[in-house]
Amino acid sequence: MKFGELGLSNSLLKAIKRSGYEEATPIQEQTIPMVLNGDDVIGQAQTGTGKTAAFGLPILEHIDPQNPAIQALIISPTRELAIQTQEELYRLGKDKRAKVQVVYGGADIRRQIKSLKHQPEILVGTPGRLRDHIRRHTVDLSQINTLVLDEADEMLNMGFLEDIEAIINETPATRQTLLFSATMPPEIKRIGMQFMKEPKTVRIQAQELTTDLVDQYYVRARDYEKFDIMTRLIDVQDPDLTIVFGRTKRRVDELSKGLTARGYNAAGIHGDLTQDRRTKIMKRFKEGKLDILVATDVAARGLDISGVTHVYNYDIPSDPDSYVHRIGRTGRAGHHGVSLTFVTPNEMDYLHEIEKLTKVRMLPLKPPTEEEAFKGQLASAVSEIDELIAQPSTQRYADAAQKLLETHDALDLAAALLNDMTKEAASQVPVKITPERPLPRRKRRQSSYRGSSYRHGNSSHRSYRGGKRTGQSKSRRSYREDSHGNGRRGFNIRRRGGQEQ
Repeated sequence: MKFGELGLSNSLLKAIKRSGYEEATPIQEQTIPMVLNGDDVIGQAQTGTGKTAAFGLPILEHIDPQNPAIQALIISPTRELAIQTQEELYRLGKDKRAKVQVVYGGADIRRQIKSLKHQPEILVGTPGRLRDHIRRHTVDLSQINTLVLDEADEMLNMGFLEDIEAIINETPATRQTLLFSATMPPEIKRIGMQFMKEPKTVRIQAQELTTDLVDQYYVRARDYEKFDIMTRLIDVQDPDLTIVFGRTKRRVDELSKGLTARGYNAAGIHGDLTQDRRTKIMKRFKEGKLDILVATDVAARGLDISGVTHVYNYDIPSDPDSYVHRIGRTGRAGHHGVSLTFVTPNEMDYLHEIEKLTKVRMLPLKPPTEEEAFKGQLASAVSEIDELIAQPSTQRYADAAQKLLETHDALDLAAALLNDMTKEAASQVPVKITPERPLPRRKRRQSSYRGSSYRHGNSSHRSYRGGKRTGQSKSRRSYREDSHGNGRRGFNIRRRGGQEQ
């Protein structure tokens, strides 16, 4: 369905066209008319389905620029998601001159208070920081027309239920309430019953998002084997943009440092990094100046990044819903994606649970050898050299090149260039990754889910090479930033200390 059929004004349609959107996604097509009609809506959909525009466009449609009060409030679980929501609403509301403000922890609250004096019509914020502003009386929610709870299941997982209820109680009972969640646990349903008026439900099934455009593989390996196998896979698959998921902050630090040591253009984000540091890393990744982003589940929640071709689950998630969130980072907007999950022998039951949720069997992948990885590096280097030669600027170097050919053999020159553009063998750059405590074994259930006809090793790891070079040449390693920042405080996933992870 075209956006022009959804009852939106010309100023918003112009902003939509400028943003490059053509047709509405399923959740936008179903949700926008309901929100415009004033209905309360519960939307069940994964990240990356277009939820922000689904609630943002009708909110912008209803904004009264003559009213200086905050008219819409969007509550987000993390700083990254809050910032991205604010940025998208600002872009979409530019022609309507909508004022959109974001507040989150880890940033100077005095600067936020100063910005709030500009009287934004739309406020986006994380639960803890919103409560801070409410206590300081720097935010007045008494004239809210629309309240949005975005990624509601994640906010519950992070221990924000008390904060959310306290914030809702500051808003008028006559408000319109919109709730978006990837899953619908009982706590979410209770919020719907308690705080919403006859909500209409929109469901976008998970399998619609995860099966069609994402090839899902797994590699069975022991914990100490995973890092070497992963770097070989990166060399063979040669992804454009990659996200690697680790279970803990320590894991993320060690993986990003290890990848950097081996010549890959990588950096990590987690809750202990300063907001400025995280913002810089994310900016580089979005601009394609960083090839591999290593992240914890919570740090990556809500990140909307186009062009991610591969997701590597270095640690299998403990619950299937987290897996769906992770692989939702790729296979977006009609583009193909690949997910690869490392599974230790005692974690196979977790793999089976994921398969039951997604209704897709992951295909086993045979780890590439060192020789295959080297061949992958060479193929990528040759492709990059072909691109360099095709550039018109190479003519400037013809004289210098001729002198080199007079003093050196052409074969030696080509070999030196290839040597410079490939990495050291893994054995030459040892990396130690601290073993994580294994996930507890699940109780086995009698199930015929995996039949005897299930194939092993039939998928070739050579089958999806393509895209630009992931790593860096040895001569360009000085370009890399250090992937660590000085975190001010730890992240407590259950209490307020972790709210703005």
